[in-house]
Formats: sequence, C-alpha cells, structure tokens
Amino acid sequence: MSGCKTKAAPAVPVTPKSTYTGPVVVDPITRIEGHLRIEVEVENGKVAEVRSSSQLFRGLEIILKGRDPRDAQHFTQRSCGVCTYTHALASTRCVDNAVKVNIPPNATLMRNLVLAAQYMHDHIVHFYHLHALDWVSVSNALNADPKKTASLANSLADRKETPEYFKAVQDKVKALVDSGQLGPFTNAYFLGGHDAYYLPAEADLMATADYLKALHLQVKAARAMAVFGAKNPHTQFTVVGGVTNYDGLTQERIAEFAALYEETKDFVAKYYIPDLLAVAGFYKDWAGIGGTTNFLSFGDFPAPGGEFDLNSRWWPQGVIFDRNIGGVKDFDPTKIEEHVKYSWYKYSAPKHPYNGVTEPQYTELGDKNHYSWMKAPRYDGRSTEVGPLAHCLVAYGRGHKEIKAAVDMVLGKLNVGPAALFSTLGRTAARGIECYVTAVKTADWLNALKENVAKGDSKIYQEWEMPDEAEGVGYVNAPRGGLSHWIKIKNKKIKNFQLVVPSTWNLGPRDDKGVLSPVEEALMNTPIADPKRPVEILRTVHSYDPCIACGVHVIDNKTGHVAKFRIL
Repeated sequence: MSGCKTKAAPAVPVTPKSTYTGPVVVDPITRIEGHLRIEVEVENGKVAEVRSSSQLFRGLEIILKGRDPRDAQHFTQRSCGVCTYTHALASTRCVDNAVKVNIPPNATLMRNLVLAAQYMHDHIVHFYHLHALDWVSVSNALNADPKKTASLANSLADRKETPEYFKAVQDKVKALVDSGQLGPFTNAYFLGGHDAYYLPAEADLMATADYLKALHLQVKAARAMAVFGAKNPHTQFTVVGGVTNYDGLTQERIAEFAALYEETKDFVAKYYIPDLLAVAGFYKDWAGIGGTTNFLSFGDFPAPGGEFDLNSRWWPQGVIFDRNIGGVKDFDPTKIEEHVKYSWYKYSAPKHPYNGVTEPQYTELGDKNHYSWMKAPRYDGRSTEVGPLAHCLVAYGRGHKEIKAAVDMVLGKLNVGPAALFSTLGRTAARGIECYVTAVKTADWLNALKENVAKGDSKIYQEWEMPDEAEGVGYVNAPRGGLSHWIKIKNKKIKNFQLVVPSTWNLGPRDDKGVLSPVEEALMNTPIADPKRPVEILRTVHSYDPCIACGVHVIDNKTGHVAKFRIL
C-alpha cells in the first residue's frame, strides 16, 4: 500500500488472566439499528454464555405498508444516521428490480461513487472514533516522549510530523485531564489504566493525535457524498430508474468530488492503514479471539449495465461455510430465512423475507426465551456473519487480485497466517482493507464518468412504468455488511416490505434451533480481565461497528454494585 512502511509486528503479549465467575451486563451498546444490551455469564474469567439483545423497536416495515413504492427510500434511510445512503440505495434497487428498469451507465457510476465515499467515511469514523479507544489508552499517551512519537509516526508512512506537534497534542490532553473536562475522550477514558491495554506510550500518543486529525478529515468524505448525493445525511439523488443529479455531470462538481476524494484517499493510505497495522501488531493475541464460522457477501459496485447481475459486482458475491476460504459458494437468495422464536415478535415458522411478518409481542427484560427486537436471519439454516470480514474472505477465496494482494500484505506485516482472519483482530483489519482497496478503485469509476461526460453522454435516468403487481429485492454491501430490502407490490402500492439489515445478521438472537448469532458465537470464551470494565466485550461487539457513544452499566446481580463505564 502506497506510503505504508510498517515494520514487523512485535511478539504476542500475554493476555491478562482472571478467575471471576458471575454475570456481566453491558447495557446499552448503541448501534445504528438500535441500542444493544449484551448479557454474558463468565466462568473462571471467560465468557460461557451470551445473549445479544436489541432494545429498540422501530416498526418501519409496518409504516411502509400501503405507500407508493417510490417513497420507500425516504423512510428506510432514516433507520440510520450514518450510512443513510445504503438504505436509500437498497430501497431504490429493490424497486428498480421489481419494475425491471435498466438504469443508464452514468447512474450506476454515480451510485458507485457515492457508495465508495460512504465506505471511506464510515470506516474512518469507525476505526478512529468508535473502535480505536478500545485498544488505545489516552491516559498512557501522557507518558510518551514526543520526539520518539514523531520518529515512530514518520517511520510508518510518508508523514512529516514533528515533536512539537505531538507535544502540543499531549499538552492539550493533559489540560483536559487537569480540568476534569475530558472533551472527546470523556466516553472512553481509563484514568487509572487497564491491564488489557498493551500499547507503548508513544503509540498511544500517535493514535490519540490521529484520532483528533480524523475528526476533521471525515468531514471531507461526507462532503464528497453530498457533491453527487445533494446532501448528507439522507441523500436526495436516487430515484427508481437512475439518479437526478444532472449538476453532477458538470466539470465543477466532478472536480469538487475528485479533490475531496483524493484528500480522503491520501489519509487512508498514510494514516488509517499504518495506524491499523501499528496498533494490531501489539494485539496479536486477539487473532485467536472473537471468531465465527460462516460468512456471506452480496458483493457490490456493479458494472454499468449490470445492476441486477451480482456477478458483475467489483466486490464479489459468495458464501463461505466452516471457514473454508477455498470453497466459496454462489449466493442463493432463496436460502434466506428469518427466525423469531427468541425475539419479541409473535411466533411463526421461519420465513423468507418476501413473506416476512412483523408482529411485535414484547414479554419482559430478562426473559431468556424472548430477548431481542431483532429477528434472526439465517442462510441455508446457518448463522452467517456479514460485513467487511465476510467481504474480504469471499473476495480472497475468489482470487480477487487487488483484495488478495491487500490481505496478503496485512498478514505479512503482522507476521500471522490466514487463520488470524477469523477473529476480532481480523474483522478490524478487514474493515481497513475494504476501505483502502475501495478508495483506490474509486479512481476508475470517476475516470469512467469523466470519459462519458467528455463524449457528451448526459443520460442518468430511464423512463419506466409501475406494474399493478410485482416483487423485487435490492442488495447492498453496506459498510456494516449485507443489507437487503424486499418489496411486494399490489395495486401499485407496497403490500409488504422487509429490511434484512447487517445488525440483524450479526447481532440478532438465537434461531429456532437455539444456534447463536455471529456476535454471540464470537463472544464465547472471550477472556475478561476486569468484569467491572469489560473492554474485551466491547472490542468484539465494536468490531461489528457500533455507531454512537453511550453509557454502559456493568451490574453485579449478587452485590447490586453498578459500575458506570462510557464508550465511544
């Protein structure tokens, strides 16, 4: 990767040990689709039982019934305040599919460009502002030597950082600590340290400084989305049949997007990837923690003219069972079912999304037989992880040139084998890989749009007619994973609409057979060094990409003691 000169990773540290036995409740952990409650039972310092409980009921599928299918995107993208565009795209694609309209090549390219900017924005924000402080100790950064920190940063990539810069960051953090007003670090700060944090002080200071830098940079990616998307959040340019942003065909708008994109791509290459590798090198014990078994990718970024052909997508589609990377199977949409036995819904047998039913039936908090507002999607009867790790594994198994090279580079820098991918560390690394390779590929889509415009091709919309009855599906590999919207149309109105979102795939409850969801499986056997500050639980849950800072309460049911802990 250009600009990245990360050296060989240090030796694997010794994971802190604990003999604690008892319950740990982390509530809430806020996700885009709702607030999560993670309940675990710990035996001799390791997680022995898990329940992932979504605490928010939205009811969007009920709201959409009887409405014009074209309205769906405006409702569904409100289910998320960060990756809103992916819901708009999935809803638009599902209606495109239902009415059988082939959108113009320029429309596909513009949709791809906004999705690529969404990837860059979402992954940068996730790594620095939602996940990094699970691994980086801000308090330890105060012990760093700014001169050594500058030397470390400049050795990792083509940067020109100075000791004075890092001293200024250190002074800023110290002033926050001394004032008691911790600013952006209020929700993820261990003043007294924590045994589960391994980074040397210089790495902590470097990562803390880059956290602050990323706060400013992520705005550039969000602005790039708005150049073609009209606004952000909640883009306004997608319509059934294509897009509406004719102004995006002008040289001024294309140049504006290009400038924002280049600055963002440069940050990914010089900061995100080197920081990811530098931090991961000290946590190689986590290459054996937090893994799952089965993986699903819808693929994305279709070729012009191939909007309905999953095999035209640059990120490939596929399914992996039992960690068999060499045995990637083609995705079959008929094999998706949603289970509700352990959810707060009226029970019915597992159903395909086209026939999905959403009938809420709440029992009570603490009910182990019904404990989540999420359904439990299954593929071919199996609990299946979606997200950047699944995307990278499927692409790697398919021999995708650019993605395979990036994965091999990361494994080589960390001096670990492919088995390390099946872990919390692998999941976090895959997100960076997905961000980087997509950022590089974006130049091709942008150049293709420029060439079309230069040839006088200004078509971005195709006329179509609404049928009386139809059904369709729209697939998106969102930054958080496989997203699909399913629609049935009758009398030109929405008869049924179902959203099967990444959070339900990854963070749902058990299924009808009692099989754990991916996050529940991933948390099993996780070591917990301090049950009052269970950062290990947060590391794995956050690796699936939580979105908002929230208060977390860890409750000991025997003593009634409540330890307050806040996360970003």
